[in-house]
Amino acid sequence: MCGFVGFTNKINDASIVLGKMMDRIKHRGPDSDGKYVDEQIAMGFRRLSIIDLSDVGSQPIFNEDKSMVLTFNGEIYNYKNLREELVKAGHEFYTKTDSEVLIHGYEEWGDGLLNRLRGMFAFIIFDKNKNEIFGARDFFGIKPLYYAQMGDTFMWGSEIKSFLDHPDFKKELNTDVLETYLTFQYSPTEETFFKNVYKLPAAHCFTYKDGKLDVKRYWEVKFNVDEGPDLEEWVGRITETFKDSVEVHKFADVEVGSFLSSGVDSSYVAAVADVDKTFTVGFGEDEKYNEIGYAKEFSKYIGKDNYSKVITPEEYWGNLSKIQYHMDEPLADPAAIALFFVCRLASQQVKAVLSGEGADEIFGGYNIYHNPADMASYFKIPRPIRKAVGAVAEKLPHKHGINYLIRGSKDLDERFIGNAYMFSEKERKALLKIKTNAPDAMEITKPFYDKVRDQDQVTQMQYLDLHLWMTGDILLKADKMSMAHSLELRVPFLDKEVMALAEKIPAKHRVTPENTKYAMRIAALKACPPQTANKKKLGFPVPIRVWLKEDKYYNIVKDKFTSPEAQQYFNTDMLVGLLDDHRAGKYDYSRKIWTVFSFLVWYDVYFKQEA
Repeated sequence: MCGFVGFTNKINDASIVLGKMMDRIKHRGPDSDGKYVDEQIAMGFRRLSIIDLSDVGSQPIFNEDKSMVLTFNGEIYNYKNLREELVKAGHEFYTKTDSEVLIHGYEEWGDGLLNRLRGMFAFIIFDKNKNEIFGARDFFGIKPLYYAQMGDTFMWGSEIKSFLDHPDFKKELNTDVLETYLTFQYSPTEETFFKNVYKLPAAHCFTYKDGKLDVKRYWEVKFNVDEGPDLEEWVGRITETFKDSVEVHKFADVEVGSFLSSGVDSSYVAAVADVDKTFTVGFGEDEKYNEIGYAKEFSKYIGKDNYSKVITPEEYWGNLSKIQYHMDEPLADPAAIALFFVCRLASQQVKAVLSGEGADEIFGGYNIYHNPADMASYFKIPRPIRKAVGAVAEKLPHKHGINYLIRGSKDLDERFIGNAYMFSEKERKALLKIKTNAPDAMEITKPFYDKVRDQDQVTQMQYLDLHLWMTGDILLKADKMSMAHSLELRVPFLDKEVMALAEKIPAKHRVTPENTKYAMRIAALKACPPQTANKKKLGFPVPIRVWLKEDKYYNIVKDKFTSPEAQQYFNTDMLVGLLDDHRAGKYDYSRKIWTVFSFLVWYDVYFKQEA
C-alpha cells in the first residue's frame, strides 16, 4: 500500500518539485520513497511495505530493458499465478512483488491485463518508446487516482493535495461540485472540488499521448439473476466464496488485524479471518453510540484480543480540520471521523486491517432497500393522484407521515439518489448565494438507472449505490482515513469473485420483509452468534444531533455559518435558521447542518489557510 505522484516534465527543477509533491503524501508510504525523472516525465512513489519488505521491492519498477516505468498503489492478490504465467512467456523478474507483475502483464497483454487481476489498485505505466502514459483504477474504486491537465502539464496522483506543489497547478474552487455536494454529501461526478481536477472512475483506464487523454471502462457489474438454486445453496456458495476472499485478502508479510463494530459485516470478516486483534471505537456510554461492549464480548467469543477507544467530543471536534485535509474533498459523513480514530488505534498495533465495506451494496444491506416493498400498496394508487397528494404534502411541515406521501408521489429515480439526500435542488438553490451550472441529481443518476431499467427496484438501488455512494463516500473515507495513519485497509467483500456470485442471487434472498442481506446473514450465522447475524446496522454511529444542541458546539457551528467565507457562498440567515430550529427540537436538521459545516471546515483548510 502506497502513494504515487507524477507529471509530464515541462519544468527545469522537476526533481525538486517532485520531491515536494511526494512529501505531501508521505503518510501513504513512510517506509521508503523513489523517483524516476527524465526529459519526458517525472514519477514519484512513497512505500508502505506489506509484501516483500526488502528495498528491492521499492518503486518505480521497470521492465527488463527499462523502457517501461511503473508506480502502483494497492494489492494484487492473484499475482503469484500471473507471475508463473508471465515467466513461462519469457518475462524476467527481479523482485518478489505484485507490482512487477503489472508491468510485465501490461507488456504481455496490454489493457487486457486488467480483467486478469484480482485485487485493489491504481497504477501508472510510462512507455518511453511510445511516449505514452497508461493508468488504471480497480473494479470498485477502492484505491484513488486523480489527474489534471494544467496548461501543457498533465499530472496525476493518489491524492489531490500533492498537486498543490506543482508550479503549473492553479487552485480554484469548483462551485458546480459544491452545489451537487449539498445534495449528495460528497462529490458524485468525475469532477472534484478543485476546478480541472478529475477522478478516474472505478473500473476505468486511460491512455495519455501527445496531449490527448482517452478514458474507457474495462469492467462492469452485471446483475444476472439465477433462479435455479434454493436459499440453502446460495448460503453455501456465499460461505465458500467469502472464505476464499478473506484468505487471499489476509496475504501479507506483516500482521493483519480487523475492524469490529456491532454489525454483521465486520463481525463476519473478523470471525472468518481468524486474526489476532480487533479494533473498535465508540462515543460515551450510550449503546446507541458505543459498540465497544459488544465488540469486546464478540472478540472474546471468537478468542481474539479487542483494542478499543472512547472518543471524546473534544477529540472529535478538535480533529475536523486535519480530517478534511486528509480527505482532499469535503465529505459530510460523520462516520469518517470515527473511522479516523479507529485507524489511528489500529496503526499502533498493525500495518494492515480487514474491514466490512461493500457488503451492503453487494448483498443488499441498507434498510432503505425495504422501501419498494413498503410502498408497494401505495403505488397501486394512480400516479396522477399520488403526484397531487405529494404536491400538497411538500407544503406541509416535515413529519414522518408527510414524508411518506412525498416519497410516494415520486418514481424511484426521483426519490432515490443513494443513501444520503441532503438538500433538494430547490433547497440548495435557495441556500446558495452564487449561481452555478451544476446538474440536478437526476442528471447524475440517470446513466446508471438507464443500465438497469429491466431489473427490480432493489437491484436498481444497489446498482446506483455501487457506483455513486460506495465509491464517493464509503471507499473515499476508507482509503483516506487509513492512509492518514499509514495503515492498509483491505475489503474482502469487494472482490471480483464475491461480486460475480452476488450478481446472481435473486432479490428475494437479498431483501425480505424481515431483514436485509438475508442470504449473507444466514451464511454469517455459521461463524457468528445469532445476535450478531441478526443485528441492525449501526456502523460507527456518531451523536452529532445531540452535540449540536449543546451551547459549545452550537456556537462553533454558528461562528462558521456567519463567517466571511460562509457569507461568500451561502445565505447565512438560512444556515443559522436550520441550526436554531435543530436546537429548538423543531426537526432533526443535523445532517444538513453537518454537510455545510464540513464544507466550510474543508474550505478553511484549502483556501483560507495555506494548505
